[in-house]
Amino acid sequence: MSHEKVNGETPDIEKIRHSLSHLMTMAVLEIYPNVGLGVGPVIENGFYQDYDLPEAISPELLPKIEKRIKELIKEDIKFEQHDVDFETAHEFYKEDPYKTALIDDLKEKGEKKVSFYRSGTFDNLCSGPHIESTKEINPNAFKLIKIAGAYFRGDEKNKMLTRIYGIAFETEKELEDYLKLQEEAEKRDHKKLGPQLDLFVFSDLVGSGLPLWTPLGTVLRNLLDDYVWQLRKKFGYERVEIPHITKKDLYLKSGHWEKFQEELFKIKTREGHEFAMKPMNCPHHTQIYARRSWSYKELPQRYANTTMCYRDEQSGELAGLSRVRSLTQDDAHVFCRLDQVKDELLKIWEIVNDFYGTFGFSLKVRLSLRDPQYPDKYLGDEKRWNVSEDILREIVKSKNIEWYEGVGEAAFYGPKLDFMGKDSLGREWQVATIQLDMNMPERFDLTCVNEKGEKERIVMIHAAIMGSIERFLSILIEHYAGNFPLWLAPVQVAVLPISSEQNEYAQKIQDMLLENGIRVFVDDRDEKIGKKIRDNEVKKVPMMFVVGNKEVESNKVAIRSHEEGDLGMEDINKAVGLILDKIIKKA
Repeated sequence: MSHEKVNGETPDIEKIRHSLSHLMTMAVLEIYPNVGLGVGPVIENGFYQDYDLPEAISPELLPKIEKRIKELIKEDIKFEQHDVDFETAHEFYKEDPYKTALIDDLKEKGEKKVSFYRSGTFDNLCSGPHIESTKEINPNAFKLIKIAGAYFRGDEKNKMLTRIYGIAFETEKELEDYLKLQEEAEKRDHKKLGPQLDLFVFSDLVGSGLPLWTPLGTVLRNLLDDYVWQLRKKFGYERVEIPHITKKDLYLKSGHWEKFQEELFKIKTREGHEFAMKPMNCPHHTQIYARRSWSYKELPQRYANTTMCYRDEQSGELAGLSRVRSLTQDDAHVFCRLDQVKDELLKIWEIVNDFYGTFGFSLKVRLSLRDPQYPDKYLGDEKRWNVSEDILREIVKSKNIEWYEGVGEAAFYGPKLDFMGKDSLGREWQVATIQLDMNMPERFDLTCVNEKGEKERIVMIHAAIMGSIERFLSILIEHYAGNFPLWLAPVQVAVLPISSEQNEYAQKIQDMLLENGIRVFVDDRDEKIGKKIRDNEVKKVPMMFVVGNKEVESNKVAIRSHEEGDLGMEDINKAVGLILDKIIKKA
């Protein structure tokens, strides 16, 4: 096949992946003829299919299914689309409640016919698209990778189905490269490294999705938050604080109750009032702004607030720190006039660049817009949306950065700039976000007094640099494989006396480092120096100062770097200076 590639992949790769999900189902049906079929979409790098199987299956079955798929590929099976009426479709799937429900969905949407695709003897409800024939599939460029449980339609009230995942590419090399990347990602998995480095823990008694932060993990969180604050502080932001709960009334007025109530933790008071745990901070911040009248001369007002929020995520969607029920947002809101928006957006952009540049992330931007086909998903009138989207489009066009439009990716109250960062493995993550909101100021009647002494509607900018500290740390742990740079490491220096004879000297070094604000501990265990070094290597401590009698006599330390190995002996004062220089430069 020869096709023009887009983002490294041909337009037909999705057809290949979709077609493989059908072939997988054909193979599964040979083992379990009466299986119920849920959804089977294409996803990033591959596909999956949900099955209602008569028994639990193990990963050992996957090679057998994979082998059968390869045999089907060689048969040069054609994919042919045909439409049927709803009565025929229902009759075809009268024994399958999942397909019946999907057919009913199509009818409710006003579809006139039901699309099927036939591949060999297998006929399947499907809108496509598919390849013309299995000869377009490279049989050595796909792999079935895992089995998971999934509720039908993602609803815990429905039956748990068996989901089989596969990956697929056009060439064997692409498959091999992907598998190597996944192998490396597995080594860096924050769910393993976090507990290994004693950064966070989950407790069954506390609950899923509610991470507990150890002293070392809390150091990391505070360092990152303080760094964001220092970047914001120079642009005139002020810190504010808000409660963790609110009356239902606030979210009714903001629109969050209407659009977001399924994800709210709700609380009933003894007096019968209804409250909610805050899922975000913006409505609270509007009330800080609304506390008094503001002159146009006092704008912009810039509020920054790092605080925990709570969302009632489904258990099956929770994933380490990446998806949690308690998340800490490094949130900020700017209240300003329309003619100040561009300048404020550029300031936030500078903060984003400085922050992610420190960690070596390359960035591109998604201009996240509303989907005009679904106006009910969004608040406010079309005119305000058009103005907001035009402002953001003008901003992103003025910057020397790769960007693209994401229709349907806007927040329900306004368009946004989502920064997409690539980590050290080349994986892309959504990181920072800047949102332009003309709807919440309207709903809360936020104004300033203009030059004519009249009330003037203001606008609101939402800005999260890390987004969620939990999610950002999941990315950062994997980005560095736990080998944090010196400035960020929870423990920066471990002092290792060779024997108890050097403990007093080691304590003197510790005191000196602490006086200079360096995070240090003395490993004075009654262990051989080799074991102490190995243990601190496992903990990924960036620098070690090994001290024996020679070092005591010469007032020196033997420096060992986690990244570079032994660096030789150095005068203690000079060693401290070198470390401080690296910390200041965030090297």
